Amino acid sequence: MRRHGTVLDDLDRKILTALIADARASFKEIGLAIGLSAPAVKRRVDRLREDEVITGFTTVVTPSALGWHTEAYVEVFCEGAAPPKRLAEVVRNHPEIQSAVTVTGRADAILHIRALDVEHFEDVLERIRAESFVKETHSFVVLSHLLPSSPEAGSGRFSGINE
Repeated sequence: MRRHGTVLDDLDRKILTALIADARASFKEIGLAIGLSAPAVKRRVDRLREDEVITGFTTVVTPSALGWHTEAYVEVFCEGAAPPKRLAEVVRNHPEIQSAVTVTGRADAILHIRALDVEHFEDVLERIRAESFVKETHSFVVLSHLLPSSPEAGSGRFSGINE
């Protein structure tokens, strides 16, 4: 059950930083690094999970290892006011869409897409454009990642936590 306004102390931040760097680190390893016992680390991790500060653990895979060699961002412009719930339904029907957000500004949403190649990307784009409420799209194919350690680049080494 989430407690809104969970306050993180320095030890919580250190635990989160350690888990972001290596989600498979043991409580003992984390405890040794930050000066806590393994049971104390476990209690804090359990609390962070209960408070929904930690929402899950995952494996980060380099996209190209799965054959996804083309990456793009697509601005979506809707006819009228497309409700976010409707946009979310559409997004869930396209496994190539890695993330999607509604935004302020001219576009209604921005999609992050990974595809096998340009032809596959074009197919995904056409399926998105076929949605009745999509008026137009603007696409931006990624050439390179300027921050290779970012999650968008397929790295699990990014930490937005102030230590």
